[in-house]
Amino acid sequence: MAADDFRARVLEHLVRIYPDEDNDEVCAQLLDALSITEPDPVDSHRNHWDETDVVVITYGDTIVSENETPLSVLGDFLQRELHDRTTTVHILPFFPYSSDDGFAVIDYSSVNEALGDWQDLQAIAKEFGVMADVVINHMSSRGRWFENYKQNRDPGSDYFVEASPDADLSAVVRPRTSPLLAPVETVDGLKHVWCTFSHDQVDMNFANPKVLIEFARIIRQYLEYGIRWFRLDAVAFLWKEVGTPCIHLPQTHELIKLLRLLIETQAPDAVIVTETNVPNRENLTYFGNGNEAHVIYNFSLPPLIIHTLISGDCRHLKTWQMSMPPAQQGTAYLNFIASHDGIGVRPAEGLMTPDETARMIETMERFGGHVTYRDIDGVQQKPYEINIALIDALAGTSAGGPDDLRYERFICAHTIMLALEGIPAFYIHSLLATPNDHERLENTGRLRSINRHQWDAAALESALADPRSLHARVFNEIRRCIDIRRRHPAFHPNATQYTLHFGNAIFGFWRQSMRREQSIFALHNVTSQPQTVSLSELNLIATESWTELIRNTDIHHLHGELTLRAYECAWLTNLQAEP
Repeated sequence: MAADDFRARVLEHLVRIYPDEDNDEVCAQLLDALSITEPDPVDSHRNHWDETDVVVITYGDTIVSENETPLSVLGDFLQRELHDRTTTVHILPFFPYSSDDGFAVIDYSSVNEALGDWQDLQAIAKEFGVMADVVINHMSSRGRWFENYKQNRDPGSDYFVEASPDADLSAVVRPRTSPLLAPVETVDGLKHVWCTFSHDQVDMNFANPKVLIEFARIIRQYLEYGIRWFRLDAVAFLWKEVGTPCIHLPQTHELIKLLRLLIETQAPDAVIVTETNVPNRENLTYFGNGNEAHVIYNFSLPPLIIHTLISGDCRHLKTWQMSMPPAQQGTAYLNFIASHDGIGVRPAEGLMTPDETARMIETMERFGGHVTYRDIDGVQQKPYEINIALIDALAGTSAGGPDDLRYERFICAHTIMLALEGIPAFYIHSLLATPNDHERLENTGRLRSINRHQWDAAALESALADPRSLHARVFNEIRRCIDIRRRHPAFHPNATQYTLHFGNAIFGFWRQSMRREQSIFALHNVTSQPQTVSLSELNLIATESWTELIRNTDIHHLHGELTLRAYECAWLTNLQAEP
């Protein structure tokens, strides 16, 4: 790409975002911030992933050991246990912070000393792709920029969003119940700053292009340390205009397009991931026309899979899957069932009835979970997320208490996730079958702590070494299923997918590899009772040999029947890869 053409593209975005600014100067500062001098052409429709890609999500200190930095302990664990099964690790905010387990960043440019240092991060980045959070919507009230804001000095004096408490803010979409505005004493008197999430997380003012330039410098530093996956945290709330919902505004989408253009020009292998925990139709808009996020989270998947498995009915999961547009080349879904946050309720809006959502919440509470609420128009409150460890969320069904099928139900959930179109992402506590941490919740007073257990490295090693423990059984079986997935091109994140119809007890779909040489029929019994599938309904081609991958057995009678035990899964293929 010629330098003049690239600069013209940058200016197009800037003019839409900042129509009243000197955008020639803003453009020059942006290019300097990212050290872009001679831009190379970028193929925006190239996939940065294939069927071998698997993401692990973890905090830097999920596993700890005396006399070692947590990041080095994490690196050792990944290298020893997951090296051939994981391609990318999302290390949740590893910066100095003041609250929200890292998402109130004090200093974007340094690593929290309690975790390690940049060398520890670089060591992990040499073996795995690293996804880092760009906590772009807000920063800590204890950060240097905000301290400068209160003293009316630069940098920072104009980096934060102010609003009058008399303004009509009733249209603003809220993810929390705390007051939107926080009063702050400054050298110029009392002011009120915008706080979407908490009063310790003050929203950045992206209407000021200097803020964008600051984040360009931050991203350049991350690139220099080997980071290639960038998760734009809470990006949907980035732009504020009083009188609007202040979510998904056009300037927000334009900023993402601009950031993608800048980042992938500097690093053609970079991947932009948007974190937008919102209803499904809104979430899909962050693909743009293949020019915004490379990857978006499938936020509707966790509540739908949990509802399916505790109800024994996959009707809503099928309906949702049929409505999902295939991700075009160069874009992909990130499939996950659990994360460091709770199970989002908003992404299920319009996909489940209110009664079904209420019943799911009631079931999760019976299994030891809690519910976080969000504010509606300053008067009403609605459920926002369910806080629970996934192994406990699937402990039983909505018809009763915990039962003896927890393990089978849990493996079924992850087998479905591994087979679906998209890139699978495992929260480390799901890999380890970590249960609810009620003690941690009690100690912190924060509901999300229930699913943020901290393992002692020796205790974890002992648990995984015991083949009878639930931790080892889950860990070993999920790794085995990952091994199977990685050998089969029909599981490419962009391979064709069609929904199959075997009633509401069997969740089934067909995947076909991009070169059409392989088909896989993925069948999953979502009930606690055996289910039988007539193979003639699959129309398996008689001239080909068929194998069931999970059991590793040949299919000899194409017009026979396949019986799936409670929560059992089957992947039938015409192309068995070499082990």
